[in-house]
Amino acid sequence: MNEKVNHNTEYWQELDRRHHLHPFVDTAELNLEGAKIINKASGVYVWDTDGQKFLDGMAGLWCVNMGYSQPSLIAAATEQMTNLPYYNTFFKTATTPQAELAAKIAEVAPEGLEHTFFSSSGSEANDTVVRLVRHFWQVQGYDNKTIIVSRENAYHGSTIAGLSLGGMATMHGQGGDILPDIVHIPQPYWYGEGGDLSPEEFGLARAQELEKTILEHGADRIAAFIGEPIQGAGGVIVPPASYWPEIQRICRKYDILLVADEVICGFGRTGAWFGSDAFNIQPDLMTIAKGLSSGYMPISGVIVGTRVVDVMTHQFGKFFHGYTYSGHPVAAAVALANIELMQQTNIIETLQEDTVPYFQAMVQRIGKHSTVAAAEGLGMLAGFALVEDRAEECREYCLEEGLIMRAVGSLRLVLSPPLVISRAEIDELEEKVMKALDRLASE
Repeated sequence: MNEKVNHNTEYWQELDRRHHLHPFVDTAELNLEGAKIINKASGVYVWDTDGQKFLDGMAGLWCVNMGYSQPSLIAAATEQMTNLPYYNTFFKTATTPQAELAAKIAEVAPEGLEHTFFSSSGSEANDTVVRLVRHFWQVQGYDNKTIIVSRENAYHGSTIAGLSLGGMATMHGQGGDILPDIVHIPQPYWYGEGGDLSPEEFGLARAQELEKTILEHGADRIAAFIGEPIQGAGGVIVPPASYWPEIQRICRKYDILLVADEVICGFGRTGAWFGSDAFNIQPDLMTIAKGLSSGYMPISGVIVGTRVVDVMTHQFGKFFHGYTYSGHPVAAAVALANIELMQQTNIIETLQEDTVPYFQAMVQRIGKHSTVAAAEGLGMLAGFALVEDRAEECREYCLEEGLIMRAVGSLRLVLSPPLVISRAEIDELEEKVMKALDRLASE
């Protein structure tokens, strides 16, 4: 075995520049700057190869809910890797961690959601939704019921099905609306698009765009509506309280499946187990990923409601869909350990009784800064609309202060820290954000 060599940052940047293509980046621009090389993490912090410490205000990519370097998750991966590093779930086989995880998910999921179809990413889970929903109606004789309604500025992944479901114009500009029968309605972004309407009026009006679309195309053509309880990558758009009840009423009225994309909102991010719990949504299907394993292993799934499972069981026959790594035993073992850790530490109760109120109070204080036009949030999510188009600039100032914060477009900044963040660490986060905003104001 070769001896380990301690290379400097420039070495890793050059290796990255020569051989690695990054997602969602201008490659030419990155090659000039050089990537930031992260090589260590613990709790809510990460370090780069220059030794700089950063408070991770984005929990990786909305996913490291239980923080970095959790011993029980590392142990679960090690033990499972030793016992059974891989086996598939094709050919009528299962593994013990996959079966245990499916049962554990049913334990914490909303009532009526007791079965999970596993995959490896949120994008794959949403691909599965498209296949499931359309086949669900097809086997019942509704061959024309194929249209899935989504929202503008929604994010449901970057595979062909994912970007088709999503409503981001920049992504649609690179390949277009690839899947047929995907329709988008306006998003429930009250601050940016509400005009003179109250939040309640606006929430109802935006939900009723779904009913207009159903009537335009015909209920016999609409298969499902999909939405994130809170739009994450769209800028942390928290819908008015009137929105989701009306969406649900419309779906039930016209017999349309309701799909909650819980890839970001699931597993404590909203202060409840799921965003559906926080908004009292009763979905037919839920996509999950990210917080399922706290990002320690790539795993995702679709939690399928009783109505759909009954049709799958009695009418689907053989469902020609699945992935090599569906229910991967190591990923499943880590996800199981992650949910058990959440239960053992009573993280949901801690969030509701302590951390979330403290965090959201901080959000409101930041919202009063002269550079911030509006602040909104729920649970451990926050979005800030800036007065000027300087979000990327502010993000860089945050990095210089030792804080990872995300810019969404040119006007919005977002936060999604690990759920295990302490009050002292929230204070530190606030101090760093305020310094960056002060600098923005002074320049």
